Amino acid sequence: MVVREWRGRAEPERADAYPKHFRESVVPGLRGLAGFVGAQLCCRQIDGKLEFLVLTRWRSLEAIRAFAGPSPERAVVEPGAVAALIDFDATVRHYEVIEDVASAAPAV
Repeated sequence: MVVREWRGRAEPERADAYPKHFRESVVPGLRGLAGFVGAQLCCRQIDGKLEFLVLTRWRSLEAIRAFAGPSPERAVVEPGAVAALIDFDATVRHYEVIEDVASAAPAV
């Protein structure tokens, strides 16, 4: 499995704009792609701005290429994201998952 990491920044006054775009546009589009496993949207405040971290999980780098094109390190940023953010990374990082640990199931 491969994790794809991307970041974008927004003004605090527009805190809901990118998460709304993510839920309504990004996630439905990703769910229809072969090799897409899942996604997380994270947020933190830094230097008076909000920074969003998007982590998507893919079965392989080939699946990412099918989504991103022949230059998988180039970010795929939709117009709705551009409108919601003040700036964003033009490139992404990919990480091969070495271990994937979930919380233990509660004892019954």
